[in-house]
Amino acid sequence: MAAKNKVGRPTKYKDEYCELAFNYCLLGATDEDLARFFEVDESTINRWKLEHEEFCESIKKGKVDADALVAKSLFQRAVGYQYIETKNEMSEQGMKKSVTTKEAIPDTTAQIFWLKNRQPEKWRDKPVADNEDQEAAPVQIVVNVQDARKNDKSET
Repeated sequence: MAAKNKVGRPTKYKDEYCELAFNYCLLGATDEDLARFFEVDESTINRWKLEHEEFCESIKKGKVDADALVAKSLFQRAVGYQYIETKNEMSEQGMKKSVTTKEAIPDTTAQIFWLKNRQPEKWRDKPVADNEDQEAAPVQIVVNVQDARKNDKSET
């Protein structure tokens, strides 16, 4: 019995695409970016993920690893960290190497971002009422501006 021939265009998929996709996802690539990179349609990327388990896993791992690295960096930025700075300087005695421990202070913007995303119910900008009866009534603020440079001379 003769082998059944596949119908349609031959696949552009190659085994080395796994490593390329992993590395590109480490850089933050989306499936749409992968499609442009491999010069195929995004639906082809989705099909490859179904047909080639190792391709799908490499994409997932690249995205997870990249997100974890960014999350770790954001966390360090939020809480502060120490780092070693090494400088090589030329002096009269020759090359001099200095090693200094420095400290990056906690960053409030990173803290706010972290908390808003990790605990949105506690840290959102606009609180959400539990029910409609708790909706706050609108407030009207009136500001009267007076020019302090004007002096009423009729009072003197």
